[in-house]
Amino acid sequence: MNLWQRPLKRLQAMSYDKLLRVYAEHRTYRFRLNSLKSFVSLFLVGTVLSVALAACSGETGSNSGSNSGSNSSTQPPIASPVAANKDNVELTLVSFAVTKAAHEAIIPKFVQQWKKDHNQTVVFKQSYGGSGSQTRAVIDGLEADVVHLALAGDTSKIEKAGLIQPGWEKEVPNNGIVSKSVAALVTRPGNPKNIKTWEDLSKDGIKLITADPKTSGVARWNFLALWNSVIKTGGDDVKATAFVTKVYKNVPLLTKDAREATDAFFKQGQGDALINYENEIILAEIKGEKLTAIIPDVNISIDNPIAVVDKNVDKHGTREVAEGFVKYLYTPEAQQEFAKLGFRPVDETLTLSKEVADKFPKVKTLGTVADFGGWDGINKKFFADGAIFDQIQAKKK
Repeated sequence: MNLWQRPLKRLQAMSYDKLLRVYAEHRTYRFRLNSLKSFVSLFLVGTVLSVALAACSGETGSNSGSNSGSNSSTQPPIASPVAANKDNVELTLVSFAVTKAAHEAIIPKFVQQWKKDHNQTVVFKQSYGGSGSQTRAVIDGLEADVVHLALAGDTSKIEKAGLIQPGWEKEVPNNGIVSKSVAALVTRPGNPKNIKTWEDLSKDGIKLITADPKTSGVARWNFLALWNSVIKTGGDDVKATAFVTKVYKNVPLLTKDAREATDAFFKQGQGDALINYENEIILAEIKGEKLTAIIPDVNISIDNPIAVVDKNVDKHGTREVAEGFVKYLYTPEAQQEFAKLGFRPVDETLTLSKEVADKFPKVKTLGTVADFGGWDGINKKFFADGAIFDQIQAKKK
């Protein structure tokens, strides 16, 4: 018996379920081959497993042209990793609401480049909404191949659910952060309430529009911007709590996401001021709206991560194109599109350009998530059930 026939015979003797487990263990491996030996080993394993699985499948008597009958196979289908061999491949992008315009500008460029390089057409399915809601949807079964969320804490929740492998932030540049912004204050034309600083939002008679931190990643950044404005100017947690409590007493409604907050302020005429991303303000101006907006000197760096959803891309056979899309988002071409639509680029070369410097005012005092112990600490302290935000809301009743 030839050397290669021995392991093949053993594999053919295995049960179908065991073969599936062995196959799954090998196909989920990331194929980061560092030596010729690794390549040869994996090639032989893949060849042997393919032949064995084909032999085992043939014994089940399944008929691809039959959907019923006693001879139909009841075994679950093996997820195919061969999307690279298809003329068309579908990729599902799940993102937070305010990135929609940027992705709609970037995706056609990526599709064109991928077609040129791989002779393959990528068809995108897109879903946009509040970052918290999108996170829960992915965990509950929305089969995203790529997630672009408002905060790394949301991506970490998907990781903890077993859908993204640990270390995702090290797979791409800039610790996974692909777009950035800061918080902005928008007022009514002419600023009739004379709102100029974060502190002004706590005054009597001011109505503020913002989204709900329970469902919106943007809203969590808004909350942190308010809190940060006290801490960065010498205040402590007691003063910060008192200040933020006053501000949220001036919030007549909490919208589901940043897009709804923007619509409530502009389209429905609610409120005297709106906290939102700087990029939303720039996008509105691009569309011809004349806004009165302030970028406070004390601000928070709003960092938005990108990640491949490992479990789903392995199931769909879309890892190559998903990773290609994520990589493309860091290119100067994609970062320019982010910048055009108001996101501060993460590409250092673009950041130093005169065009970008003129477009985005410098912030004197910029807080970061790291200043507050990272998202695990932030969520526990501020946004968990019964934490500071819930306590503040309870005081409004």
